Amino acid sequence: MNTTIYWVRHAKSPFSKENERLRGLSPDGIADAERVTEILAQEQLEAVVSSPYTRAIQTVQGAAAELGLEMELEENLRERLLAGLDHVIEGEGFMAAIERVFTDQDYALPGGESNHAAQQRGMEALQRVLNRHQGKRFAIGTHGNIMTILMSNWDSEAYGLAFWKQISSPDIYKMTLDAEQKLVSVSRIWPANQQISPINS
Repeated sequence: MNTTIYWVRHAKSPFSKENERLRGLSPDGIADAERVTEILAQEQLEAVVSSPYTRAIQTVQGAAAELGLEMELEENLRERLLAGLDHVIEGEGFMAAIERVFTDQDYALPGGESNHAAQQRGMEALQRVLNRHQGKRFAIGTHGNIMTILMSNWDSEAYGLAFWKQISSPDIYKMTLDAEQKLVSVSRIWPANQQISPINS
């Protein structure tokens, strides 16, 4: 039996490095989260999981409430830490840092996580979720970097820097896995259905 993951990148949130965990959605983000709720409510979800960060929770909590589901928080599905609080990245330096960590999977900025380290802790958490919800349909409230890194576990060519650059906020990707947790397909369902990665083997 197939398992379906709805990866939900959080809606717009005012950036604050010092308040990374608790910053919530902007007014536009709140409005977009209502649309996320409308979309997910039609998908027959059986569970809603989220990063513990407020902006991720706020993006999917409406769907959980609409479907009468209790939110499941997974600490290790939080966003990747690009750098420590005492390491300032501004302007063009941010994109240069992102390009470096996606090019060299083991590279980490001072106080930050490499792609490899973020994928390892994220996949451990995701595997727990998959074990709980094997053969079901569930959503994950998540973040751009960690979502891309985790999706790359199934297809590192499709889900890398170029993919990260084109995702929106919010965004929704429907990933189908077979009984052996091998990738079957991925479709973008925000703002409209779009097949992006059919897998034939």
